[in-house]
Amino acid sequence: MRSSSLLADSGAAEPRDIQQAAEDAQGLGLLVRSLVGMDRAAAKQVLAQFIDGRTLSANQLEFVNLIVDHLTGHGVVDATRLYESPFTDLTPQGPDALFGAADLEELLRTLDAVRTTARAA
Repeated sequence: MRSSSLLADSGAAEPRDIQQAAEDAQGLGLLVRSLVGMDRAAAKQVLAQFIDGRTLSANQLEFVNLIVDHLTGHGVVDATRLYESPFTDLTPQGPDALFGAADLEELLRTLDAVRTTARAA
């Protein structure tokens, strides 16, 4: 049974409302993830793969922890979000001031993979 059918059958919302919300969120998986967030341990594991093999400064680690917090609360992180508060509270230029080009590209690929996984759910 599809997740949208489960939600409709539960009386949580009308099927057309669920369909519209899923379309607005770019998929039912992203809608659900945005509502319930991401498990903190899973978010930490995803970012641990990014950290592995790198020596990060205290500010870089704090930035990564802010990403974990955002994933836990919202399920995904758009790259543009990294240039807004609370991320810019740590560094006004966002991740560009903390990470080299290669590391930033890898971080963005990691966040994109989280989104792709949620979309496929």
